[in-house]
Amino acid sequence: MDFDFSEDQRLLKDSVDRLVADRYGFESRKGFAKQANGWSAEMWAQYAELGLLGLPFSEDHGGFGGGAIETGLVMEAFGRGLVLEPYLATVVLGGGIIRHGASAEQQEELVPQIVAGDLKLALAHVERHSRWNLNDVAVTAKADGSGYVINGEKSVVLHGDCADKLLVTARTGGAQRDAGGIGVFLVDASDAGVSRKGYPTQDGLRAAEVSFANARGVAIGDAGGALPVVSRVVDEAIAALCSEAVGGMGEMLAITVDYMKQRKQFGRAIGEFQVLQHRAVDMFAALEGAKSMAMLATMMATSDDAKARRQAISAAKVQIGKSGKHIGEEAVQLHGGIAMTMEYKVGHYFKRMTMIEQMFGSTDHHLAYVANSGGMF
Repeated sequence: MDFDFSEDQRLLKDSVDRLVADRYGFESRKGFAKQANGWSAEMWAQYAELGLLGLPFSEDHGGFGGGAIETGLVMEAFGRGLVLEPYLATVVLGGGIIRHGASAEQQEELVPQIVAGDLKLALAHVERHSRWNLNDVAVTAKADGSGYVINGEKSVVLHGDCADKLLVTARTGGAQRDAGGIGVFLVDASDAGVSRKGYPTQDGLRAAEVSFANARGVAIGDAGGALPVVSRVVDEAIAALCSEAVGGMGEMLAITVDYMKQRKQFGRAIGEFQVLQHRAVDMFAALEGAKSMAMLATMMATSDDAKARRQAISAAKVQIGKSGKHIGEEAVQLHGGIAMTMEYKVGHYFKRMTMIEQMFGSTDHHLAYVANSGGMF
């Protein structure tokens, strides 16, 4: 199997790597975080200018026509920069629902706005009781004329406080944990029935608690059979997060090794002590394992075999969680007290890794799935 990048993919990687290196230094990131939405509108416009917001979309709608590999290249670079902008929320999650579930007319209307940077989306799926169970949906949607009336509450909606439109999973039929009877509905965030409470998450990003009280929405695809689309999009998002995590872990390792070369103790750089060298090597081995599994997740993200795709994605999420925890803990300990301060970036990478480990299912959750499905471990 050929794992080499195409010429277009190499050019994409080079341009995104250069953008993040030049524009997303740690001090710049601090400034972006203080802006109105907690991220940089200027950088968002630059992503649109470079075509990053159109990567996974069809060329017919002004997109790049890329796939999971291209998304992974962007997310890995964003992981290195601890990027704050709502790329995952808008392009991967919201855009994924549009790509896989929306009608041709809906795609023709919405995708060009996403590509241009004029439309920000958020997927409102998690509920307080659901605990990573995609079937567990209590929010309701009732048909009303040509649209639907949405009622209920969603939690931890990634970048839900700045989204222009919300993609809301809601139940049109069946019991609360049934696989059937779940639809996805496009709701304008400015609708009178929508109430949002935004807040910062521990990794510096933003999320929101969202309430719907007779909010108006339109169905995206099948109003009662959207769960397979949601599941597929979540798998693609996990693959993207695996790539982001690899970027973050690589930075933690590089920063730590550089620190070990400079920090002196007992008259010598601490990197000269063999026991610490061994620990750095263990970090490197954990990173290489994570890279391999992130590559597997990227390859399987586009598979039409839902069971095989989920097994591979879950296996990758397990390795990413384990590697991220090990590399983060070692990076913090080898740095000593400085790594616990807000002024130093290693702790911020570890916080992001902690959030990634919990998103769409923890390490233990995915390990249990792989074991129970007779999968890869």
